[in-house]
Amino acid sequence: MHKLLSVLLALPLLALADEPAAKAVTPLAGSDIGGQLVQLLLGLLLVVGLIFALAWVLRRLQQVGPRSGQVIKLVASQALGPRDRLLLVQVGSEQILLGISAGRIAPLHVLKEPVALNTSETATPEFAQRLMELLGKDQKDNT
Repeated sequence: MHKLLSVLLALPLLALADEPAAKAVTPLAGSDIGGQLVQLLLGLLLVVGLIFALAWVLRRLQQVGPRSGQVIKLVASQALGPRDRLLLVQVGSEQILLGISAGRIAPLHVLKEPVALNTSETATPEFAQRLMELLGKDQKDNT
């Protein structure tokens, strides 16, 4: 990966090395400043695009792996406030209720019997339900 990056960064230098020496000696005063700015911006966009492309590739490579072998799973989450929440985490066959606050994570309870969630039922969050009600009322008022 490092070799590929060094080759891509060396390409502009190789292109400059192939130009004749007469072009390199010509003064810049006679050249068009607008063309130079366009060339500079295109080069900058190319480098920024390359950085984003490499970041995307690295993210994809990190995600590739056995997902089914995860031992820790998040079963449920409930916000208690802007910075506090409860998490129900399953580790193996054991479920643990965790309290998360701004500066710490505390185990609150270890459940003896795992909580079975009904995954076939799609629960809509309270906010989404309220928003749909408000949108429905607004649409009725406009007609």
